[in-house]
Amino acid sequence: MSAETDTSTSTDLRRLAEAPGYRAGRTLPLRVEAMRQLRRRRTLLMGGVLAALPFVLIVAFAIGGTPGGEGGGGGGSRINLMDVATESAANFAATCLFVSAGFLLVVPVALFCGDTVASEASWSSLRYLLAAPVPRARLLWSKLVVALGFSLAAMVLLPLVALAAGAVAYGWGPLRLPTGGALATADTVPRLALVVAFVFVSQLVTAGLAFWLSTRTDAPLGAVGGAVGLTIVGNVLDAVTALGSWREFLPAHWQFAWADALQPELEWGGMMKGAAVSVTYALILFALAFRGFSRKDIVS
Repeated sequence: MSAETDTSTSTDLRRLAEAPGYRAGRTLPLRVEAMRQLRRRRTLLMGGVLAALPFVLIVAFAIGGTPGGEGGGGGGSRINLMDVATESAANFAATCLFVSAGFLLVVPVALFCGDTVASEASWSSLRYLLAAPVPRARLLWSKLVVALGFSLAAMVLLPLVALAAGAVAYGWGPLRLPTGGALATADTVPRLALVVAFVFVSQLVTAGLAFWLSTRTDAPLGAVGGAVGLTIVGNVLDAVTALGSWREFLPAHWQFAWADALQPELEWGGMMKGAAVSVTYALILFALAFRGFSRKDIVS
């Protein structure tokens, strides 16, 4: 983009900003962006996959018998949640979160956050949005808020469907712990809500990676795949015990700290550390995305 074009565009934007009725904060409303994303096929497909997972597990348990029948004797609650999956609807919902938190729930976050800006660039519609004109910061904020909203909705959808399906298949009751004892029925839903909240916060790193990559490339699959790939790398590094205490700086190290919420006495230590690590990385990545996009030459 030439200097002459830049000057002309800046002049036009200044004139429009002075025009009666123009408000930069009213451009690209969240409702409009949310409806655009909701109608997309990948959103409906992702919602269908997450809603189908509890039913797939119910069928698997019905065919395979008692879950966790082999090797269910050790490792603590993070491993043995599968052993009590069919005790109640709450147990089944917790098991669905356990089997999906490590990878499946990473995919919708990477998809919704990585397919935001890059998809507009791939369709050659990004420059027309900016010429509307939508300020760059406003465009990023609208897309980021909607993407995070859809990511949270995906994480809420899974346990809600699991609770409903589990109530029909296994009945309603307290959340029974694999180590013995149970949570009171009145405490079950609040504890599961806390688990979902922590899983969402822990996935903010993936959201930040995907969103930053989305502002750097015109290929949506590159942004989504890059975020998922780097998340997997983090999981692999966390498995390298030789790193010792350095692993505590990896978001993946804390991804199952929510298991502390499913204990008779609620433990906050691990979840607080994990949330602090995740939010710190996410803020840095979001800042890089906004800074880089504000200086980027938009040609698509």
